[in-house]
Amino acid sequence: MGVLYLTEADVALLIDMPQVIDVVEEAFRRLAAGEADNVPRVRARAPGIILHSMIAAAGYLGYVGWKCYTTTRDAAHFHVALCEQTTGNLVALLQGDHLGRLRTGATTGVALRAMAPVEAAELGLFGAGRQAETQLEAAAAAVPLRQAFVYNRDEARRAAFAARMAARLGLEVTPVDRPQEAVEDLPIVITATTSTTPVFDGHGLADGAVVCAVGSNALTRAEIDAVTVGRAQAIVCDSVAACRAEAGDFADATAKGVFDWQRAVDLSDVVAGKAVGRSRTGGIGLFKSVGLAIEDVALAARLVQLARERRVGVELPL
Repeated sequence: MGVLYLTEADVALLIDMPQVIDVVEEAFRRLAAGEADNVPRVRARAPGIILHSMIAAAGYLGYVGWKCYTTTRDAAHFHVALCEQTTGNLVALLQGDHLGRLRTGATTGVALRAMAPVEAAELGLFGAGRQAETQLEAAAAAVPLRQAFVYNRDEARRAAFAARMAARLGLEVTPVDRPQEAVEDLPIVITATTSTTPVFDGHGLADGAVVCAVGSNALTRAEIDAVTVGRAQAIVCDSVAACRAEAGDFADATAKGVFDWQRAVDLSDVVAGKAVGRSRTGGIGLFKSVGLAIEDVALAARLVQLARERRVGVELPL
């Protein structure tokens, strides 16, 4: 048997967001149980290009795997590979752009299941790109969402995004003109941008709100301000170790003395019931995601299973 190759189109065909959320939630549960292992991202640089590498072992699925991707000024290219645990053989290679956006959205969905108020029906969303699309899709699958308020600095982009996502999800999606309109009195706020500086003022967050910050995975970028971090009574990371290495969102709060890493807990422990993800005192909750290879490997394994059942993809002669 060769190596199964799945394209971006194959990935989009095979699975929907509710299934992805379930796959990712199980991966975090297994991570907490010691049945999976995740290694934070590393990067190698050469003039004009960065190679990003992430690896994980999903013993409960019988696979180990990696995601590698390159970024240049003009483009990014993503691939995910699976190897059998028993033989070490390469069994699948997947294009990983859509896969990555699916698992990033799904991780937010897992966090919202654990952290959001059960009656949450509205949210504010910062961003109007492809990551924002899967964030909104996952939120709609995780909570009883009825309406979203979307802010992007480009008026035309936010209007087009709102129309497109309203049609896709059957929600009321409203583009707003001011950042605070995507924050004030809302139970959920999601940031999925490329901004290097905070996109809203944390003073405007409602008590009990949950903020999910997913856009930054570099120490030089921050979507949320020190006020937001300081107000958080529950702080959950997809991985505390990975966020310490990559999450610039906490840098200013640390410098100002309103945050230390002892306050943060892993999402895996929240999913497993070992840690609390909701504030008990009415303060806000904060979820920070930088992206983990275990999410990619677990989702790739499910996609390979579905592809073989449905005869999707091609076999490479490797």
